[in-house]
Amino acid sequence: MMMIPRRNDFDLFDDMFRDPFFTNNESKVMKTDIKEHKDKYVIDIDLPGYKKEDIKLSVDDGYLTVHASMDSENEEKEKGKYVRRERYMGSCSRSFYVGDAVKSEDIKASFKNGTLKVEVPKKEDKKELPETKYIQIED
Repeated sequence: MMMIPRRNDFDLFDDMFRDPFFTNNESKVMKTDIKEHKDKYVIDIDLPGYKKEDIKLSVDDGYLTVHASMDSENEEKEKGKYVRRERYMGSCSRSFYVGDAVKSEDIKASFKNGTLKVEVPKKEDKKELPETKYIQIED
C-alpha cells in the first residue's frame, strides 16, 4: 500500500472558506466603531485608500447608508501582472438604523486620514412600538 504524503500548503477547508460565498467584504473593508454620547452617536469607519469624493451618505426609511466606491481604472493603467492581490478594490456599503426622526440635514460627517466620522443626533421616534404578542406553544 502506497501512502500519499499530505501537502502542508493545501487544506480543503481553508480553500473552501476563501470562497466569496463565505467571506464578508463589508466587515473587512468598513471596520466600524460606534460610540454613544449623551446627545448623539459617533460612528468612525475606516476607509483607507478612498478619497472623500468616493464616499456617499444617505438617509432613507430610518437607515443611514454609507457607500464607498474605489475607481480601479488607475490601477489598470499600470503595467505588470499581479502575483498576489490583497487590497480591496471596488465598492462597498453599510447601513445603520438611526430612526425615522433623524433626517439627512441632522447628520454631520467628516473625512480625515482614511477615517469617516459621522455624528448622528439622538432623536426619539414619535410613533409607539407595537406591543409584542406571543404565540402559545401547545403540547
